[in-house]
Amino acid sequence: MSSLQHVVFEGLPAVGKSESLELLARTYPDRVRVLPELVKEIVLRSGLDLFRDRGALTRAIVDALPQRAETLRTLRSQGFLCLEESHLGVHLAYAKALGDQGFVEAYSGIKNALPEPDAFFRLDIPLELSVRRQAARGTPAFDVFEDRLGAMLANLDRWHADRHTHLVTIPADRPAHAILRDVEAALQLDYVPHESTFSDTFDVLLLLGRPASGKSEFIDFMTRCPTSERATLHHIAPFAVVDDFPILWQLFEDDDLWEVLGKGRLYSKRCNGNYAVTDHALWPFLIHKINRSVAPMLSNPRAMQGRSLIVEFSRGGATGYTDAFAQLSDEILRRAAILYVSVSFEESWRRNVARYDEDDKGGILTHSVPREEMEKSYGIDDWHDIAPDSLGTLSVRGFEIPYATMPNEPESKDFAVLAPRYRGALQPLFEIWSQR
Repeated sequence: MSSLQHVVFEGLPAVGKSESLELLARTYPDRVRVLPELVKEIVLRSGLDLFRDRGALTRAIVDALPQRAETLRTLRSQGFLCLEESHLGVHLAYAKALGDQGFVEAYSGIKNALPEPDAFFRLDIPLELSVRRQAARGTPAFDVFEDRLGAMLANLDRWHADRHTHLVTIPADRPAHAILRDVEAALQLDYVPHESTFSDTFDVLLLLGRPASGKSEFIDFMTRCPTSERATLHHIAPFAVVDDFPILWQLFEDDDLWEVLGKGRLYSKRCNGNYAVTDHALWPFLIHKINRSVAPMLSNPRAMQGRSLIVEFSRGGATGYTDAFAQLSDEILRRAAILYVSVSFEESWRRNVARYDEDDKGGILTHSVPREEMEKSYGIDDWHDIAPDSLGTLSVRGFEIPYATMPNEPESKDFAVLAPRYRGALQPLFEIWSQR
């Protein structure tokens, strides 16, 4: 899912990680679960000295990792946003600063023991402020002095750089409310008063259309739209997004590695500085990846309560969408409505070229489908054949799926233009969907 499911918080001692996470857990009990710092939890439970008992601490960490990994997998499968305090990379950075060679050596065997988080959030304060706050909180057993903090932070920065992690830095030398506001925004958490409900919102919205038709702009609009307004006017509750393009891009990059190893590309070829698909079995494969990704959420009523799921993909060819719908799971079909974002092929190509960043031509966020691939894969599609009206239903394996076709030309990024355009398609679509 493109929305966050697992985020790890890091930062210098006394930055406020525990306090911030505890407040988030209390404020969003139906959506958030917090896992405390594993190392600190072990130290407190076992009565270890954080600095003197390094060997025993390493053994205890190794023993505790399987249970922590299972807890994370369970919470994620239940649809919770998992917020975890600290991580093994931080402990490794401290181990190097403290000269703890035992953990440095053990790390190579345990570095992949926990699921990879979607992002790391660093609450950032100056070193000297961390030292002052540590002295003020009165917990000398956990205090770390400035010279070692500096070495730790340098080690941690190298760890992130080596792993190419998604690191979000949030300034934390500010009032608490300002920090929490930015954390909530980064986590896409919108507080909704208890009396508010999301009974009049879509369960699953299939967001379809040619490349660069405006699907990403639609999601950006809905992300920025206030929760209550989005639910009332556009019938979308707090939502998660599943998009098959990042899966496809990963396969392209895997092909690059196979090519380097002399094994040959499996799925794609290089084309005008980008990629083109060569194995068309990838298209049904991607639908099955979507099915597997959303199954835990759709099979758990609690996870879907007050939530919407947006599933985004593009298909082309004479039977592209027909073939894709035939592969979608029953769990998706029985709960889905479809919004097709309609632009002409030439408009799709124009936007595709316009968004291409020559300085970052390998980046997934600035990808551009080559003209050859555009014409072959998306020059035509079968959407208007299977959904000839602007609003209606289509039959898939006995399911009647409501759909709306939304013209999205001329292009606009003005919310004043987009809001009525989206509302004009989603409101009548919801009326059909809610009566299914």
